[in-house]
Amino acid sequence: MWYILYMNKDVIYIEPEDDITDIITKIEKSKEKIVALVPPKKAGILRSVVNIKLITKAGTASDKTVVLVTVDPSITKLAAAAKLPVTKDLQSAPVIPESDVDDSDSDVNTEEADEDSESAENAENTPEETEDSADVDADEADETTDEADEDSEPAQKPAKAESKEKTKKEHGKFITWIKTHKKIAIPSGIGGVALIALLVWALVFAPAVTITVDIKTTSNNFSESVTFTPTLADENIDEGLFHYEDKKLETINEVNFEATGQKNVGQKASGDVVIYAYFKEKGSIVINSGTIFEINGLKYTSTESETLFWEGGLSNLRNCDNKDNSSSLQASGCQVSGRVKVSAAESGARYNIAASNNGWDTTANIGVYSDKPMIGGSDEMKTIVSAADVEKAKGEISAMNEAEMKNKLYETIDQNTLLIIDSSFTISTSDAIPTPGIGEEVGEGVKPALKAVTTASVYVVDKTKVEQFITKKANLADDQRIYKMDNPFIENFSKADTGIVTGKLKTAYASGPRVTENDVVEITKGKGLGVAQHDLRDIDGVTNVTIDTSYPWVMSVPGDANKITVKLEVKE
Repeated sequence: MWYILYMNKDVIYIEPEDDITDIITKIEKSKEKIVALVPPKKAGILRSVVNIKLITKAGTASDKTVVLVTVDPSITKLAAAAKLPVTKDLQSAPVIPESDVDDSDSDVNTEEADEDSESAENAENTPEETEDSADVDADEADETTDEADEDSEPAQKPAKAESKEKTKKEHGKFITWIKTHKKIAIPSGIGGVALIALLVWALVFAPAVTITVDIKTTSNNFSESVTFTPTLADENIDEGLFHYEDKKLETINEVNFEATGQKNVGQKASGDVVIYAYFKEKGSIVINSGTIFEINGLKYTSTESETLFWEGGLSNLRNCDNKDNSSSLQASGCQVSGRVKVSAAESGARYNIAASNNGWDTTANIGVYSDKPMIGGSDEMKTIVSAADVEKAKGEISAMNEAEMKNKLYETIDQNTLLIIDSSFTISTSDAIPTPGIGEEVGEGVKPALKAVTTASVYVVDKTKVEQFITKKANLADDQRIYKMDNPFIENFSKADTGIVTGKLKTAYASGPRVTENDVVEITKGKGLGVAQHDLRDIDGVTNVTIDTSYPWVMSVPGDANKITVKLEVKE
């Protein structure tokens, strides 16, 4: 019962600066019936018999049992005098130490004196009582003599042989009992083995602890200009020059769009034009099919070729249009003309024009006029896919897929090892193929489709190298370390035409005293829970320690480091 009550105790750690009033106040405020006081290494306040008695009195007054957790012999001696329970650790049962000198010695001596007095009075008996007592003593003496005679027999065996024979005899009796009580002995044996196995599991394999250590830290902001290079060989972490990779993700997307282009598919106007040129010497001019003739912004194209030529000499003027006009012939040379069939460049009734001697222009070095009207042009408008329609649809694909593509791309990147430069993310659409094609007619009720390749791209750098750079630039003292670092990020990302990539590396981190998980394991393994807590709290910067056990009966930290889980909690 005492052990069960002792498990439900309140552990109070006495701080070096606590005085006796502080200790008594903590005892009185405790809600448990048993209060364990754990003094610091140098507990001067408990080396006073007056303070020990005050603690004992405070426990009695508040109906609590106060136990001192110490192995200090001087404190133990004072506790013995005050009859205050003491234990060497929080797992052992407390006892009241024995003492050669006690404050109540005088009372005890007085009581012993009274008992001696009573013994003396009892010794003054009557002669009859004395005689009877003598007869009894004589009888006891005879019995003693008989026992001595038996012990002195020459056949007496050595003590060791007698013990061995006795053990053998008892073993035989045990075997005989098992044979005659099989129904009880066998189940009991199995149960005993199971109990031993259970105890081994409970005391050896099951114990495990989780130690949570709260560490006080300071928050810090980090900001440093850095540069990036696509060439790994140029990387220089110490100088803040990081190698970046361009991560890409391509998908084929399709979107339907509205066609807004218009095209006149009616008949084209046609006719012919007269072309002419002047020759002063032998020569020729070729008008090829496809030559453009233009009047008032309307373009017509020749559908056949024509050649103007002159053989030269005034005696051969048969193809000169001005052969009868000697003044014109002498001034301008021989005028040679021909006729060329043309067709309007586009459909439409607006290409139906009257004959005109003026206003014609051509790219060739000739004169042009029409002596007949252009006819046959008609209007019939149809909807077609325009180049502008395709560009608009490409933009819709990019906008529609940007968030989705970004998420898909980021999912392919191991963000535990790589830092994404989010501001470098881009998305582009290429190889756009519209159906129907650009300039092609779109049927009534049909929406054209655009299929395009969308490429999402973002730069990444080695996250471990970035954190190494931050740790170095933080320039912490040897007894300090970074416990927590927010995800670093890059601001003001810029890629110049020269290929230089720059940015501002930013993050926030919490730094504090250097305490590692291995430090905690080495300090606590194999120790009682209370002692382990006390030793960890002595570390500078540790504000609180909590030890959670795997089972209620676990009262100490396992000696096996694999059964100790350490959590370092950052408290800013």
